[in-house]
Amino acid sequence: MVPKKPAKTWVTPVESVEGRAAAKGKPAARNTSSTQSETDVTTALQRVGQRAKEKPEERFTNLLTHIQPALLEQAYRSLRKNAAVGVDEVTWHEYGEQLQARLVDLATRIHRGSYHPQPVRRVHIPKGDGRTRPLGIPSLEDKIVQQAVRWVLEPIYEASFIGVSYGFRPGRSQHDALDALAAGIARKVNWVLDADIRSFFDTIDHGWMQKFLEHRIGDKRLVRIIMKWMHAGVMEDGELRDVQQGTPQGGIISPLLANIYLHYALDLWVLNWRKKRAHGEVYYVRYADDFVMGFQREQDARAMRADLSERLARFGLELHPDKTRVIQFGRFAREDRQRHGHGKPETFDFLGFTHIAGISREGRFQLKRRTSRKKRRAALARLRDEVRKRRHHRVAEQHAWLSSVLRGHDQYYAVPTNMRALSQFHDAVEQLWHRWLQRRSQRAQWTKERRDRFKLRYPLPRPRILHPWPTDRFDAR
Repeated sequence: MVPKKPAKTWVTPVESVEGRAAAKGKPAARNTSSTQSETDVTTALQRVGQRAKEKPEERFTNLLTHIQPALLEQAYRSLRKNAAVGVDEVTWHEYGEQLQARLVDLATRIHRGSYHPQPVRRVHIPKGDGRTRPLGIPSLEDKIVQQAVRWVLEPIYEASFIGVSYGFRPGRSQHDALDALAAGIARKVNWVLDADIRSFFDTIDHGWMQKFLEHRIGDKRLVRIIMKWMHAGVMEDGELRDVQQGTPQGGIISPLLANIYLHYALDLWVLNWRKKRAHGEVYYVRYADDFVMGFQREQDARAMRADLSERLARFGLELHPDKTRVIQFGRFAREDRQRHGHGKPETFDFLGFTHIAGISREGRFQLKRRTSRKKRRAALARLRDEVRKRRHHRVAEQHAWLSSVLRGHDQYYAVPTNMRALSQFHDAVEQLWHRWLQRRSQRAQWTKERRDRFKLRYPLPRPRILHPWPTDRFDAR
């Protein structure tokens, strides 16, 4: 939700990166010891973040100094031990053999300028609509360096990022973004711009990315390493493909780069647009490349739709024409549409939930959120395959696994007004499990009595609301 008067430390001139050279700054504190302790590393990065807050216009010119074996070791140990391997086919455990020697060599190559990233291995994972999403898996060594660089850069940009951005940031979650949107809709939202950037991660312009980085990062060596990752190429089906634009989804550094890109290309511009162009209230919530805008006035919503296309095109981005729309939504949408014979208000999806302009039991407007049909179908399809694969496992093992799956599902989707969808999902999973258990035997199908006895012995958890409605804590965000 856009604050009415953004804090001065959050907002810099929107066109600063696009139209003028970045100001020169003083170098960050140096720490060249190759035997940094974990405490030293943490303290040094805290100082970087503190300086970034105190001097929001300063460029950091000596950040690569922080990339030492101690930080690289922390980065290595933070990685998932069983993660998929990159083109190097080196696992976490294999790299851990002679770890200290490997990390000293890696740090030496980074500072000498002879570190060269390997191409990412591209895999495709299914999406809820039947298509696939390409993911890039870096080599293990590149994962280590990316994690270390992310830790160095994150404090700097956290001092600059504004409250409307929630994706992949420390202390912020998808539910924070959902709650901020709900708080805005409960106020003066009558129209919603449901926007979608077409293939955002695949179309990031490398030239603009470098300009945005250099606005705060004056260490050319570090910027060069980041751009090497973006130009490293993709290995797919044994064929190396050059990359002219985009950053691979799946890379550790990619979410931070995406936030940096949209901070300058979109977030600051939206705040500036609201201040200069809007005639009514404007609310804006972004999670990575997924964002929603709420408007008090229809003319503002439609003007933003037109201006947004022009703005994104300037940075090589495009709104998806079929997935971007302005809809009437909010407290008066149902009455207004009925009065004009337009039927119920349209709905929109955000972060896995379908948002509905509903009414409460008392007859007043109430935002209702349901698990999106696409997400629910995709989850059931994945479970159907996995239950089939596990059908010959011990029943107790299957019960423990399915209970964990349902608890994980509820941990995300258990929000107010979604109990019906949660119950339907739990019932569908239970029926699916029981059907596959019956197929293990040639006996007749279970009787009602047998099914009831089984459910008493192996009860699956029932849903309950875990995330209450947002409070006023989102007013200042």
